[in-house]
Amino acid sequence: MKAMILAAGKGERMRPLTLTTPKPLLKAGGKALIEHHLEHLQRAGFRDVVINHAWLGDQIEAALGSGARFGLRLDYSREGEPLETAGGIVRALPKLIDAGSDWFLVVNGDIWTDFDVSGLQPPADADALLVLTGNPAHHPDGDFHLAADGRVTEDGPDQLTFTGISLLHRRLFAGLDDQAGKLGPVLRQAMAQGRVRGLAHHGRWVDVGTPERLDALDQHLRRGG
Repeated sequence: MKAMILAAGKGERMRPLTLTTPKPLLKAGGKALIEHHLEHLQRAGFRDVVINHAWLGDQIEAALGSGARFGLRLDYSREGEPLETAGGIVRALPKLIDAGSDWFLVVNGDIWTDFDVSGLQPPADADALLVLTGNPAHHPDGDFHLAADGRVTEDGPDQLTFTGISLLHRRLFAGLDDQAGKLGPVLRQAMAQGRVRGLAHHGRWVDVGTPERLDALDQHLRRGG
């Protein structure tokens, strides 16, 4: 199975930091955010990783290269003008699907977590497996409901927040092109058909969406977190 890191956003909430540096290359704990992901993926057993990029994407390729120093093989999906999340995945699908699996892992490039992706297993009766977590202070209402049987629904009590980590099957994107828009509506349509499963992560997770959160994460990691 291959993995994809979503790294094409302009990082507008991170300005002025992202005016000259793409958000995935911003540093926390002495290394770029995307390097944390690459190290986690390598430890989890992944070897092939696709990274989409647009804004200042040449800097990402220059910094990471072939991926050999991480023990990985990196491929790049170059978007030019950034696509939305579902569109970016559709554009990258030919690079993500191989003879071994119709499933692939997707990770948002602007998060940090201690979640171990090596334990994720494709569900037999679904098109997506989402990792959910408790709601942070900046997102108190959450995104989705995780039922006792593992189904994920749009509505329900005790909403949780989508971490940006998921296993996805290629059929989730059947009939879509790279103008498909955001991933959320695609997932919600699959939820309405009972085709999305989930699990809860109770460890650490950070949506590194603002300079303040980046600074807090940096301090946490430098303290040995």
